[in-house]
Amino acid sequence: MPGRFHSSRRVFLRNAGFAFAGFQLKPPGETPDQAPVPGRRPVKTRHESAALDPSTLAPFVDPLPLPQVARPLGTRVHPEKPGESLPCYHMAMREALIKIHRDVPPTRMWCFGDRFPGPTIETESGQAVMVDWENRLPPRHFLPIDHSLEGAGISLPEVRTVVHLHGGRTPPESDGYPEKWIVPGQTQSCFYPSGQRAALLFYHDHAMGINRLNIYAGLQGFFIVRDAREDSLRLPAGRYEIPLMISDRQFTRDGQLFYPVSPDPDRPWVPEVFGNAILVNGKLLPYHEVEPRRYRLRLMNGSNGRFYRFALSNRAPFHVIANDQGLLPAPVAARRLPLAPAERAEIVVDFAPFAGSNLRLVSDSFDILQFRVAKEGVHDDSDLPSVFDEPREEVSETVAVGSRRLTLDERLDKVQRSMGMLLNNTPWSAPVTETPKLHSAEIWELVNLTDDSHPIHLHLVRFKILDRRAFDTFEFMNRGALRYTGPAQPPESFESGWKDTARADPGMVTRILVPFEDYAGRYVWHCHILEHEDNEMMRPYEILPSDKTPA
Repeated sequence: MPGRFHSSRRVFLRNAGFAFAGFQLKPPGETPDQAPVPGRRPVKTRHESAALDPSTLAPFVDPLPLPQVARPLGTRVHPEKPGESLPCYHMAMREALIKIHRDVPPTRMWCFGDRFPGPTIETESGQAVMVDWENRLPPRHFLPIDHSLEGAGISLPEVRTVVHLHGGRTPPESDGYPEKWIVPGQTQSCFYPSGQRAALLFYHDHAMGINRLNIYAGLQGFFIVRDAREDSLRLPAGRYEIPLMISDRQFTRDGQLFYPVSPDPDRPWVPEVFGNAILVNGKLLPYHEVEPRRYRLRLMNGSNGRFYRFALSNRAPFHVIANDQGLLPAPVAARRLPLAPAERAEIVVDFAPFAGSNLRLVSDSFDILQFRVAKEGVHDDSDLPSVFDEPREEVSETVAVGSRRLTLDERLDKVQRSMGMLLNNTPWSAPVTETPKLHSAEIWELVNLTDDSHPIHLHLVRFKILDRRAFDTFEFMNRGALRYTGPAQPPESFESGWKDTARADPGMVTRILVPFEDYAGRYVWHCHILEHEDNEMMRPYEILPSDKTPA
């Protein structure tokens, strides 16, 4: 059955987050006369403005907004080909007021441009672009910074940004290294070669120690790579291709973002954040009018920590055609599709059997988006091939030059509260330990010793999921011995393509095969539950130069 999810304390809390979020009107231990922490701005808490309960709002009264497509403002000299020029975009980060729902006051957010999500950058495979990311944000943050976290010290500027193109095959100086941030009034210029297959990518902030807050505030947008091969397949296109960024938030009744904190005012970090309001392209419970024909829905999980299991409300089948790094070898029929934070998946839905009716995109018992299917429509000239005839890029694990066994760890206090996460039990500031060679391939064994599923993302590269296998965590943690307790499980059929983010489930060893191509230099790998990433579940890795000539 698609989506083998594991039950645990964390999974229960994650799935129940909708119910709990509306009832806790103030963080535990906080009193109305609590004095502000020296050196930190007082944080507006939920007791000052009651929580917004989305179930009290009229559903499906706002049309689904579609992200605007960015236009280049000029050209720039190609940094790798001095005799050529390339398009240059200018994207400013600003504070803006965003209407999430007809009946909710405007929400203060931080956006690229004046919208959430930001404008979509589109380019063709091999057509490089330059982007100037300008920080025009206010000088003070409006969400609660934890100054005890690595890279978020009280001596640093509150407002820092650095943009990362997630899924992009990008040189290291343009990748958005977390410590290479800029402050208001500065600009980060990035070169994106786009030397990759057609795929749905996205850009977002990646600043050290406050990434979770900046993204929660709204700093995300789509980046789409297209190519002639995909265009020739006649998949639904134009207005029949719908990008959907889905992200959960908590709001106060007056429409403002609320970010929960711990009971300790000196350490406000919390291990996960789940909202009771699910936004689709920045709208809460929107609708979209469709014709009775095929549509391509390009789904992206833009939440800090929530996992989704998408389905149609009538449980009708659809076809999964792509994931993180582009098309699958062939369409996969499904009725439910799990998606972890930062994962993307693309589905083709045929609305023809539902002409004249309404149906909804849901995740378990929660409504996400309503589709209003017209009674009649124009002729559908799109196609859904039985195979996609992708170029043969099969990679066998026999090409790997070696394996790395890497643990996913959690630090707990005496009452089993999370104090943070680590990769291979190693803090961010320790020397680099993962040093693959350029033009080589390695197998990374992700040994999950925690109660969480972790979406693990490696910058620059794409990889294949080989398998997942249950093991005895007690024996590993106490004796260091890896004893498997079941057979290896192949990836789900919808995970069969190239990935850049993989779900590492608790009590499992997830093996991925990673070719290291394109560039040498320093990158990072991390969990994409943003609260984990900000509390040291992130490590640098270095791709070393190689004399080997690529095939």
